[in-house]
Amino acid sequence: MSPSRGPERASRPALARRPRPPERYADARPGEIIAASPGVAALGALGFAATLFVLVWLAWRGSRDLGYAWQWYRVPHEIFRRVGGGWQAGPLVEGLLVTLGVSLRAMVLALLLGLATAAARLAGTPFLRGLARAHIEIIRGTPLLVQLYLFYFILAPLVGLGRFWTGTLALAVFESVFAAEVMRGAIRSVAPGQWEAARALGLGERTIWRRVILPQTVLPMLPPLAGILVSLIKDSAIVSVISVFDLTNQGRNIISDTFMSFEIWFTVAALYLMMTLSLSTLVNGIERRVRRLRA
Repeated sequence: MSPSRGPERASRPALARRPRPPERYADARPGEIIAASPGVAALGALGFAATLFVLVWLAWRGSRDLGYAWQWYRVPHEIFRRVGGGWQAGPLVEGLLVTLGVSLRAMVLALLLGLATAAARLAGTPFLRGLARAHIEIIRGTPLLVQLYLFYFILAPLVGLGRFWTGTLALAVFESVFAAEVMRGAIRSVAPGQWEAARALGLGERTIWRRVILPQTVLPMLPPLAGILVSLIKDSAIVSVISVFDLTNQGRNIISDTFMSFEIWFTVAALYLMMTLSLSTLVNGIERRVRRLRA
């Protein structure tokens, strides 16, 4: 007979149980719980305030050493102007609208091109996979400014593209390769059993992609895609080098006329920050809504 194990079991120390997260974090991943905790949020706000204070102090110190005379009272005139009995958009608002137009169109094109490139990377045909990989490596390995000049001086004259659409297309192609890698990773994260079950039910490939695979990739894709789209808004300033009158170009023109370098560049930076923060807030709201629908 084997000896009794009763005392031996009793002498073992009890394993510590992992504390359960609060109820509001029940459906969140560990990294999201850390990011959503009040302490981390307060620390992030404190860091942002400290960084902003340092930047303002450096600007004030530099302007004082240079003997710069601030002219903030002239900045509102460059945003909105009173003409006759009404108000008219100033150069900064006109540039802001052009930047929004370029960015929004480039976002749509980048997502569509990224999805097509990701599908080609996952295709069963070696030729398509090789072509998509070569496209990604070439675009990702060359500077955006060089690509913009190639589009402007070579492609645009051949097909008759204007400056606006040349800049939009160059931005979309550049950002699409990063979006393609994000989408490819999200698609590969779907369990193989999902594909097998969908094919066993007799669904076509188009239906499988639309109704089974892509809905499961939304949550993994949203955070990195938000970062790519925010970068696209910031990178849109490069279209000013081909004489597109976006926010950056309008700011440069105002400075050449008024010599208000500090005031205008601070205002331009604030307008870009407003656009990127609005996009981040929108994506965070979409992510929370998708999580609630899937709960």
